Amino acid sequence: MIRYALTCDHDHEFEGWFGSSTDFDDQQGRGLLECPLCASKAVRKQIMAPAVAGTKRTMREELPAKAQAMMMEAAGRIRRHVEENFDDVGDAFASEARAIHEGRAEDRGIYGQATPKEVRDLMEDGVPVAPLPPEPLKKSEVN
Repeated sequence: MIRYALTCDHDHEFEGWFGSSTDFDDQQGRGLLECPLCASKAVRKQIMAPAVAGTKRTMREELPAKAQAMMMEAAGRIRRHVEENFDDVGDAFASEARAIHEGRAEDRGIYGQATPKEVRDLMEDGVPVAPLPPEPLKKSEVN
């Protein structure tokens, strides 16, 4: 995997992980890359120093505070979009996702709860699922 520091035409900075050095060019050429904050498709690589093996660092130490804040903001936007536009099916998520996948229910966006086993079974059967980003921390929960 290769990590690139990226920026959009609105100067939002973020990073992307790619399987090889040509994957970035391929995805950019097909219009698949976009800024997680503003959805701009004008994404480019930033100049980066090569990664050198050294001491172990936690992800928190490696990511600048600005990047962490941007990631949390983007995750919050995704969560709000899902909650505002998708149907909450509660603990019936697994059965409803399967019914949609098999054409037995209306094709629509849903969210809800599922057990780890239900998620594994859905994934093994080719039903597309993804975890919903966590709720943002309340100011009272932050140090």
